[in-house]
Amino acid sequence: MQEPENSSLPAMTPATPPPDDLPSAAGATTTHSLAGALSMLARWLREGAHTVLLHRPRWDGLHTHPAMILGLLAVALLLTLILQRLWIVGPASFNGQYLLVGWLATAATAWACYALLHAADGTEPSAAPSAAHLFSLLLAQGCLLSTAYGLFWAIVIQTGRGMPELSPTLLWGVWISLWLWLGAAQTLALWRSTRRKGWALLLTVLLLAIEAVESGNKQRTLWIADAAAVAPTTPRQLVLTQELMERQPQVLAERLQTLQRQRPGIVDLYALTFAPYAHEDVFRRESGMVAEVMTQRFDTAGRTLQLVNHAETADEWPWATPLNLQRAIRRIGELIDRDEDILFIHLTSHGAWNGELAAQFWPLSVGAVTPQQLKQWLDEAGIHHRVISVSACYSGSWIAPLSGDGTLVMSAADAEHTSFGCGRASELTYFGRALYDEQLRSTTRSFEQAHAAARPLIDRREREAGKNDGFSNPQISAGAAIRKRLELLRSRLESG
Repeated sequence: MQEPENSSLPAMTPATPPPDDLPSAAGATTTHSLAGALSMLARWLREGAHTVLLHRPRWDGLHTHPAMILGLLAVALLLTLILQRLWIVGPASFNGQYLLVGWLATAATAWACYALLHAADGTEPSAAPSAAHLFSLLLAQGCLLSTAYGLFWAIVIQTGRGMPELSPTLLWGVWISLWLWLGAAQTLALWRSTRRKGWALLLTVLLLAIEAVESGNKQRTLWIADAAAVAPTTPRQLVLTQELMERQPQVLAERLQTLQRQRPGIVDLYALTFAPYAHEDVFRRESGMVAEVMTQRFDTAGRTLQLVNHAETADEWPWATPLNLQRAIRRIGELIDRDEDILFIHLTSHGAWNGELAAQFWPLSVGAVTPQQLKQWLDEAGIHHRVISVSACYSGSWIAPLSGDGTLVMSAADAEHTSFGCGRASELTYFGRALYDEQLRSTTRSFEQAHAAARPLIDRREREAGKNDGFSNPQISAGAAIRKRLELLRSRLESG
């Protein structure tokens, strides 16, 4: 039974509690306070999930303050810590340097919320939320969506034992879907929380751009695979020392200097391989295999150069960077007879829809190479007769920019499909194996014949392996002038 509000009767409570009750009372208050904070944190995450599904925010009963914001950040960091550890198969070491970077998106989000809403103090929202409330909601959204993607990627990595088994098209589709989803959720949250609609849209675009750049930086991770316990299929990580940095220019200079000058009256073939993606050993192996086939079958001994990004070859071969590729082409242009000799280039890496050849060599930052760049460098070097081989997804996009009377260009796929066999567990790509290791190594010295024979082999092996986005459909284009040069070379080699 309730007492009257204005009752004059004294409250029936002890005047002075026993001393032994003091700690328990304080503990009960602390426990109640902690439970209330955790309950409110859970409410923020539930509201984040609600608005991630593109529903209108429900501000009633949501309270926020600096400690709550720190709690949301702590939850996001903890989930990132757990999920990123699952991205590595095998032993790994904690990378504390990650915690010092990558906060630009968070700071930009806080600023955007303040720019739109900065009147209220964040304790009790009215019909319009405060900047602190909006910031807390966006933190909850980002936490949930990044967790969803992190969990997806962890499943992919663990299922493939360290190697993504899904097609690059599907992985890119998931990545793009994540950002479209996050963009829609953030846009609606900002749009519904302010009357400044134009500013809401502009700030959303800015935040998404910053978040995409930071999240797409694969070089930032809370965990690094232990080099001493890395599985044989996992490449060793590059360690940039002063000695290595000083040694690399010497390696390039020495390799360029040892290239032999052309022989008058003889059609010489110069071979240049380019493997810029260090994260998979398959590209380094393919570079070495193709160089070996060129030496054994096309008389390129003394005229072969490999550019490779890999920790184990850093003292042996120059790095596969765009600048080193340009320098190598320029040097070969000085050594050849431009009317007589041929330059062969094999590029092997991951490829993209836009024609860029991917490069990765953490902690070194390496730019991508495009067909337009390669054509420009070859033209500047005055190299008229060219054989260009591109082993990458969507590499058919290189055919048109490079085709010409003096050029034979062949690709591992057309412009709409992925190639196959570029994963960490592959010995060689399907294209490299069929074209070079099986055809050109022992069956023929004709690139066109080898390419034609390799196509059905690749098709059959892709179907047997369960490639799910269709035949890679390798492409080839050859001009009349390069055909004449290659026929003269083949005749010389087969006549002994």
